Amino acid sequence: MSPLAAMLLRDIRLAVRVGGGAGIGVLFFTLVVVLMPFAIGPDLALLGRIGPAVLWLGALLASLLTLDRLFAADHEDGSLDLILMSGAPLEFAVAAKAFAHWLTTGLPLVIATPLLGLLMNLDGSASAAVALTLLVGTPALTFIGLIGAALAVALRRGGLLLAVLVLPLTVPVLIFGVSASNAAIVGPLPFGTPFTILCALTLTSLVIGIFAAAAALRHGME
Repeated sequence: MSPLAAMLLRDIRLAVRVGGGAGIGVLFFTLVVVLMPFAIGPDLALLGRIGPAVLWLGALLASLLTLDRLFAADHEDGSLDLILMSGAPLEFAVAAKAFAHWLTTGLPLVIATPLLGLLMNLDGSASAAVALTLLVGTPALTFIGLIGAALAVALRRGGLLLAVLVLPLTVPVLIFGVSASNAAIVGPLPFGTPFTILCALTLTSLVIGIFAAAAALRHGME
């Protein structure tokens, strides 16, 4: 097994073992969606209109819950120093950790979306459209959060700084994710336009996020 594959499996096991991955993220996601009908009231038409936005906002907040531990745990036990001193490119290690975070946090949110969409008065096709946009868009949330996690790893109370740094950067992803979902459900805009932009944002954040996070780690750990 290669070192990067071993790191990926290690991060997945740690996320599941400490309850910081799929469990807490899906629980928070569920609470946001369940509480919204109580706040809005029994207006099914209104719930259907705001359903994609609520699901996207819940997924965004849930994905931020564990970002502060993305590098902090490795920094505390010294593993991050070993990664920096190893011969493998740091960008590959950062990408492996980001992929492990998405598998344990983002992917479970996508899987839970069709069921939670019923609470927002969304039919099967509408829930599937929202799940598709989340499948494409949640990796962007992870890679954008990667930059904030790398900047905050060596700082005290870095979790507060992480939220301040990351949330403004995720606004374009949220806008086009909701726009693509609404276009697939009610129109009148074609689905392809916002969905293509969402895909472009994900690919851009993948490249920029990995290299920016690696540079921030090198600078912060000097």
